[in-house]
Amino acid sequence: MSYLILKWIHIMSAILLLGTGLGSAFYAMRVNRSGNLHSIRFVLKNIILADWLFTVPPIVLIPVTGVWLMRINGYPFSTLWIWLSLVLFVVAGLCWMPAAILQYKMKAISEQSQDKESLPATYWKYERLWSLLGIIAFPAMIAIFTLMIFKPG
Repeated sequence: MSYLILKWIHIMSAILLLGTGLGSAFYAMRVNRSGNLHSIRFVLKNIILADWLFTVPPIVLIPVTGVWLMRINGYPFSTLWIWLSLVLFVVAGLCWMPAAILQYKMKAISEQSQDKESLPATYWKYERLWSLLGIIAFPAMIAIFTLMIFKPG
């Protein structure tokens, strides 16, 4: 595979991962503020679908293409910016996994609340935790982009 194609796949995967996460966070925040149960169910269903379509493939492609690019360019794993990027990628992943589970739980709660006028406290507890995980993961992803661009020390 050509170096430029490999680099393109790596960069596009990173953009998809970051963009999907940011878009999901934005729409979840907006729909939750609306309190409209029908809209909340619809948005959660589509956030979960977006994760499967636009988040899971990059989670696989980014490390594979990253290691391949490292080898082509002769960078060892001990290179500071690579090591830090890998640690931050793991941190973001450790946030994403429970957040993905919370999305399914929140969707189930919203479906069970179909005939009620509001969501139970458990939903809002999960929503706060989901938001907190995103608040941790998002800066980690921005830091990875920064490390990849500037390649410090």
